Amino acid sequence: MTEHRDHFGRTIDYLRISVTDRCNLRCVYCMPEEGIALQSHDDMLRYEEIARLVRVAAELGVSRVRLTGGEPLVRAHLVDLVRQIAEIPGIRDLSMTTNATLLARYAGQLAEAGLHRVNISLDTLRPERFRQITRCGSLEATLAGIEAARQVGLAPIKINSVVVRGVNDDELVDMARRTQTDGWHVRFIELMPLGEGGCWGEDGYLPMTEVRARIEQALGELEPATLSGAGPARYWRIPGAEGTLGFISPISEHFCGECNRLRLTADGRLLPCLMANTEFDLRTPLRQGADDAALRELFLQVVAAKPARHHLCEHEVPRGRTMSQMGG
Repeated sequence: MTEHRDHFGRTIDYLRISVTDRCNLRCVYCMPEEGIALQSHDDMLRYEEIARLVRVAAELGVSRVRLTGGEPLVRAHLVDLVRQIAEIPGIRDLSMTTNATLLARYAGQLAEAGLHRVNISLDTLRPERFRQITRCGSLEATLAGIEAARQVGLAPIKINSVVVRGVNDDELVDMARRTQTDGWHVRFIELMPLGEGGCWGEDGYLPMTEVRARIEQALGELEPATLSGAGPARYWRIPGAEGTLGFISPISEHFCGECNRLRLTADGRLLPCLMANTEFDLRTPLRQGADDAALRELFLQVVAAKPARHHLCEHEVPRGRTMSQMGG
């Protein structure tokens, strides 16, 4: 395994894989109520193809893999893919981002197959508001998924909460208190102007400095903390709390200088950046018989194409794909 750096000196060791563009929820900042135009089954990478690409990536220094969607658990037999990836030499961290509505059913199987931990999307603790934000979801199902993950040791469990002014920002303190009462690791995320998230414009955006200030005003000064993982959150803790608070600020304080990841879409495109318009087709050469050397060269081309930073602050947003299609 060889460590690879991009032109800006960043070590690229993390691959996020969207296994499906389908989702069983319709969160208002992510997807339109009617859903999106879905890729055909034949266009989706097969599990054997995904596992082969992960093996190639591992030979180039990738050691962390995260499965995303859409909602990854709506794809049949996902446990089989987890098992295949977990057996690949060099992969030392295998995680998944999920809305957890199906996690109670699969948590034990996933842990047994080799999944290490989960990030769970949860934007509100109020059942009616949960139905409004997700349009069709059940808070009870997500909370059951969180508990199931805890019981089987898929830890640390990180709770991802996208903050939207006027929608759920009145729950910041309630969410933060869960780090005290339940040991949750709560991560607040700035709304990005992508897809449906752009509908609010600047009205829905809340910078992490304000989020932290509101929490400290109610609960006291936070102290620095650390938490394992490969993501961009900056972690803090309410003194005495078992859990942590993470703040993810892609707009107000972008973390591009520390970006260590590539993204593989469900239809086999490799993206150098979540915000990039450039895509590299891996599915076609894969299915036309490309050997591992040719696939490695494609990975290296994508690494070379990683930009220094995104330009969301300059209102430049990627075209053509929604967050659910990129595994954001």
